[in-house]
Amino acid sequence: MRVLVVGGSGFLGTELVRRASAAGWATAATYCSARPGTAPPGVSWHRLDLRASDRLDDLLAGLTPDAIINATSGLSDWAVTADGSVRVAMAAARHGRRLVHVSSDAVFSGSRIVYDESCPPDPVTPYGAAKAAAETAVRLLTPAAAIARTSLIIGNGGSAHERMVRELSAGAREGVLFTDVVRCPVHVGDLAAALLELARSDRAGMFHLAGPDALSRHDLGVLIARRDGLDASRLPAGRGEGTSMVLDVRLDSRATQERLGTRLRGAREFLQLP
Repeated sequence: MRVLVVGGSGFLGTELVRRASAAGWATAATYCSARPGTAPPGVSWHRLDLRASDRLDDLLAGLTPDAIINATSGLSDWAVTADGSVRVAMAAARHGRRLVHVSSDAVFSGSRIVYDESCPPDPVTPYGAAKAAAETAVRLLTPAAAIARTSLIIGNGGSAHERMVRELSAGAREGVLFTDVVRCPVHVGDLAAALLELARSDRAGMFHLAGPDALSRHDLGVLIARRDGLDASRLPAGRGEGTSMVLDVRLDSRATQERLGTRLRGAREFLQLP
């Protein structure tokens, strides 16, 4: 199995590269600004700026991957998150390659709170709009692709939310953890395993890859603090209502779980104390 991880230097991309390499896959990965300092041996790294299209065809022609996993995140940068994903989908279609595209619960407004795989996007943020546009392009250009929406990614202390909890607990940064902003966190290892399972399959369409536990960012922070032996009472709480934050978005992943062998654990399980 040969796989190309687009966005291999990011938090999710790093775990995808590690797991694919450990499974014996011929693994290639891209980075834009900085190649990871440490990576599994045997992984081939390639610089790729998704804002330019001239490198993708040469890359795919040289690597001939069986599957491409687009795990890049340009946040609200439309040129990367939307246009860049369009370029990846077009290249995958031209070269006849399997595509797994990683999307986000940001495509939803929160107006209905619980969203299953059949729900159409209704974004209200620039990032959500870019992700929704990318989904539409992938579905049109590569109908056989798998589109995987996910939620807040946590794991092994390396996520942005975990770093924020540590810094807030130590008084090293300002800010609050919202008590009314709710998501369904997923462990980065579970997510990577599910994406690799999709990559080696021929399943097409929409998939939801999120944990079963709906938690506020503050409640999640308390669990992280307890796992790490920190004083959870030091975590400042606040409300997201009245800010630009989308409040309550819960991905219903039950239909996807019935189709996959990879089990997506809830945050209460994967953050429990050893």
